[in-house]
Amino acid sequence: MGKALARVQGHLPGIVTRLRDRGRRKPARWGVRLAAVAATEHIVLESDAREVPSPRAARRVHAHLEIRSRLRRRVLQLRLIDYYFLAVRSRARSTELEYVLDLRFVSGLPQLSRHIAWRWIAASLVLSALALATAAWIGYSATPWWTHPALGPCAALVGASALTTLIAAYRTTGTMRLLSTHGEARLLEFTGGLGTLRAIRRFMPKLAAHLHLAAAARWPAKADQLRHEMREHQRLRQLGVLTEVDYEASKGRILAQHDRS
Repeated sequence: MGKALARVQGHLPGIVTRLRDRGRRKPARWGVRLAAVAATEHIVLESDAREVPSPRAARRVHAHLEIRSRLRRRVLQLRLIDYYFLAVRSRARSTELEYVLDLRFVSGLPQLSRHIAWRWIAASLVLSALALATAAWIGYSATPWWTHPALGPCAALVGASALTTLIAAYRTTGTMRLLSTHGEARLLEFTGGLGTLRAIRRFMPKLAAHLHLAAAARWPAKADQLRHEMREHQRLRQLGVLTEVDYEASKGRILAQHDRS
């Protein structure tokens, strides 16, 4: 019995030393774990912030479109950049606007509409027919054309026909419109002349593909998506894209859907 007690007493210093070393190592291990958690939390917070790329400093340009309306003196340039962003540059007479849209907040493909100035087209056709008939009468007349009494009215009809044709071309327009998902704010609206919709339709397949990518990158929780969409509207209002009236109306729609969710 005495030998066994002496053996245990001989091992006690080593056991105490090992326990002391374990106690010292535990805080370090927990410190590493806490540091890892803090780093993870920092990454999550950083990833929650949206970074909208600059239109002139995009890392990648996937597609571009340029539409010029000479009669209306308007230019629209669109560029798909960095997967789900749309860089917009529009110029109308002396007004120029440049900004970037986050496609995660776009409701879908652009709404396209066309306005045809049928009345002006009909007036142009009637005046052209009258001018041709008057010119034919002058040509078949025995009186020399430069002294014919119908020469003045014929010239007036030709001028009126040209003017109505120009007005018909000016008033025949194509409009493209992009709306936000829940706020239904007009993020982009461009009205051009003849050929506008044809150019936009050629751009639509590429835009549709990037809208699909953007939809997959949306926030899973509807409340988060609504909150970020409201921030996007605020950013666009500061850039002058949205008016105060449009911003307040879209904010009301978003808040109504947030209350229902």
